[in-house]
Amino acid sequence: MIGPASYLHRRARQGIVRRVEALFNDQAHGERPVARSDAALFDSASPIWRVHGDVTTMLIGGVSALLLQMLHPAVLAGVWDHSDFRADMLGRLRRTARFVAITTYGDRAEAAAAIAHVRAIHARVTGVLSDGTRYRADDPDLLGWVHVTEAWSFLAAWQRYGGRRLSRTEADLYCADFAVIGRALGATPLPTDTAGTDRALQARRPQLIADDRAREVARLVLGHMPDNPLAIPLQRVTMQAAVDLLPAWARRMHGLPASPSLARPLISTGALGLATTLRWAFGDL
Repeated sequence: MIGPASYLHRRARQGIVRRVEALFNDQAHGERPVARSDAALFDSASPIWRVHGDVTTMLIGGVSALLLQMLHPAVLAGVWDHSDFRADMLGRLRRTARFVAITTYGDRAEAAAAIAHVRAIHARVTGVLSDGTRYRADDPDLLGWVHVTEAWSFLAAWQRYGGRRLSRTEADLYCADFAVIGRALGATPLPTDTAGTDRALQARRPQLIADDRAREVARLVLGHMPDNPLAIPLQRVTMQAAVDLLPAWARRMHGLPASPSLARPLISTGALGLATTLRWAFGDL
């Protein structure tokens, strides 16, 4: 028999999940949840499972990565010209998170199918920049930039808000494993450790531009509020945590202020608290 305390405990967890799943959960959007498989690309004890399996840090890192990606003119053009992100911003983030989940701990066959699907989409995305330069979404160099922003942001979010910081060796292993997915998508060259990821991020700075469209994407990403008012505080903490996670130079390019000194501990504490709560809520119900 379930006692009153256990019943209330269970109901509290279910209530939190219902508030969050409208934003991030696959079942709420008619999709089968990603099952964790013994036949995944990576071992279940690997750091990549730990990093990519965390709801909060992946959302914070995903927003940070998207803001970094949009500073590259060709990546921005591909998203601006060939997607409905302005009408479905959270949907784009959710689909990216689902792809990462499938390729990290889904069955190998599912991972291969997801990779093939994304590569087919990329092959159809081409265009011309305002200066006449042609771009292709399957350009290995552009794919490399997208990969580096995600590797850097997902890892940075975990190290700041995750359950247990990775050691340097574990962090390097995370980068090496994530590079396997990037190479499967056609990205080259890819860093395979933290130092290389940091260098790759810095090396791209001369190519980056913060124009009106990049700032419009930032406004849409950070200003979007969920329909469910109960989820708005969660959203605000998450978005500001993502802004604070960005390198200072990227915040300046977007014109985004970091949290004020007095508010920074509140944002950090709020994000840590949210991450802890969601890890508890999304455990076995």
